[in-house]
Amino acid sequence: MKRSMEPLFGRFINLVEWWAVFLLVLMVVVVSLGVFFRYVLNAALVWYDEFASYLLVWLTFYGAVVASYRRRHIGFELVVDRLLPNNRKIVEFVSESCVLGFQVVLFYYGWLLTRKMGDETAVSLAWVKMGWVYSVLPITGGLMLLISLVRLARIVSGRENNQGGGEAWSGSSSE
Repeated sequence: MKRSMEPLFGRFINLVEWWAVFLLVLMVVVVSLGVFFRYVLNAALVWYDEFASYLLVWLTFYGAVVASYRRRHIGFELVVDRLLPNNRKIVEFVSESCVLGFQVVLFYYGWLLTRKMGDETAVSLAWVKMGWVYSVLPITGGLMLLISLVRLARIVSGRENNQGGGEAWSGSSSE
């Protein structure tokens, strides 16, 4: 990615992060409404759990885009950082190639699923098209595919500098 595009893409990722925050808030509101109606008004909402499930899926995938860009997925830095520079570059290339392969699968089959389920409707929400729900797969798959392609190009050119984030998450709950 050209240097002039990096700040613009970083701002776009910030928008994706705010979208994920909005989805989280919306999910909390929907679940709270469901609990309120069920236990206070004694009149259960038939749609809230299905809608909350869709919001959770969307939140997960859009959050994964942000985590991918910022290199916050779980990694093995303890092992990789001890490798010689050439070996580290090979391991990073193989690793990112595997990630890229998964992103291709997610994008392609997500696209097929979205097209196939396009006119189907949700069980309890007749106005919600399943194509809208499944659209998260090719959208986030495409974004993560782009992130992986840029990262691979940087690894090959020797310019990989963990742009976009920092080190991968160690898995510690204290971070």
